[in-house]
Amino acid sequence: MPSYSDDELLHDSPFTRLVGERLRRIRQQKQWSLSEVEANSDSEFKASVLGAYERGERAISVPRLERLARFYGVSIDQLLPRDSQRMEDAASADGAPKKLRIDVAKLSTMSGQQFEMLERLLRMIQVQRQDFNGKVITVRAHDTRAIAVMLDVPVDGVGDKLSELGLLFIPPAT
Repeated sequence: MPSYSDDELLHDSPFTRLVGERLRRIRQQKQWSLSEVEANSDSEFKASVLGAYERGERAISVPRLERLARFYGVSIDQLLPRDSQRMEDAASADGAPKKLRIDVAKLSTMSGQQFEMLERLLRMIQVQRQDFNGKVITVRAHDTRAIAVMLDVPVDGVGDKLSELGLLFIPPAT
């Protein structure tokens, strides 16, 4: 049986990728660039290494994860993906609809009862997730059903309706 290092075993692991995505979200919520993290941590967290963690190209050790959590001022569990997030990401790989990212900042400028209800729902979700970024929220499959009722569209039409309203968040091209 061949011998593998921990990095080789964890490389390309879906969980490593999800941890990386979570690390990126937390850093972005802090509104820090990779370079700023490196500078503010006195180079403990090099931009290139942190970027590799965020892309899932490199696995982060538990002690290093603990230090990064302390540096970000969050608990370690906030740097780990939620069980429901892992299940939904696995489901989307099987051809189910992708999660929708809603521009909450733009939604807050719209008037009307359906938009107010939608904004209240999204704020409630943010509180439940402890996701206080405030600008964009990713809605999951079970949230999409409630949004369909608010927008008076079928569940599979929610993405199209949000796009038509200009509420889908499109990340800037890099």
